[in-house]
Amino acid sequence: MIEDLKELWRFRELLVVMVRRELRVRYKNSVLGIFWSFLTPLATTVVITIVFGTFMHNGIPSFSAYYLAAFLPFMFLQASVLDSSQSVISALPVVRKIYFPRELLPLSNVISNFIHFLLAFVVFFLYLMGVYLRNPKEFPLQWTVVWLPFLLLITLVFGTALALLASALNTFYEDVKYILSVAMYLMFFLCPIVYFVEMVANSAINQAPFYWVYKLYLLNPFACLCIAYRKILLAPVNVTSTRTVNGQSLIVHYTAEPLHWKYLAATTVFSIVLLIWSYGFFNRMKWRFVERP
Repeated sequence: MIEDLKELWRFRELLVVMVRRELRVRYKNSVLGIFWSFLTPLATTVVITIVFGTFMHNGIPSFSAYYLAAFLPFMFLQASVLDSSQSVISALPVVRKIYFPRELLPLSNVISNFIHFLLAFVVFFLYLMGVYLRNPKEFPLQWTVVWLPFLLLITLVFGTALALLASALNTFYEDVKYILSVAMYLMFFLCPIVYFVEMVANSAINQAPFYWVYKLYLLNPFACLCIAYRKILLAPVNVTSTRTVNGQSLIVHYTAEPLHWKYLAATTVFSIVLLIWSYGFFNRMKWRFVERP
């Protein structure tokens, strides 16, 4: 693996070229170009604000901020996995003719999506500043924002690990891309994006004898990262929900859950181990790419 990393470093300039190509091809022949990276989260913010703030009246001030804080990292992971799964197959004619480290293909997809992820965060912070100017009594960001670079790094590591694994498997088993599409769609609802983790913590799955289900929920790296972004960026929120008991609707108040650092540590270790294993797996499989019919 050390030799593979050294070779990857020697081809770093090619990786830069491939990332630039990915960024250009994505918005080729579009008038706005890379500005679509800003417009997509901006449009999402507007829609979420209208739906949850006007129609559903969930009682959470600036709910769209909490939505975006969890949705943006999930969107990066989803795009990285799905784009990378097709990276080797789409480049097979080149792979059969020219030698270069094959891992550059999924890596270029991950890095280009990570750049879009960072650009989307620019929109997120501008939105928070707009919220603050409208209500200057409370600054929207927490001091724990200093942990953001670490969280971004772990997200990148986890996304890279999944991308290497998905690209290698999908080269030989194209069912993988369909499985991944369904899995990512379901994962969206298994992560606290349109709801809060406080609701899960106070639900039936956190009561005996099913309390272990909640532990498994927190061990889900996708959910853990979504929770972590919310907790380090935004103020704790006391969630209000409606529950039906004996045919009567009751208003239930949930106190804010703290960030469970032990689960974030577990996600960190898991992501690093998965990256090492996925990179080794990819390097074992890449010599068979040219044999694919």
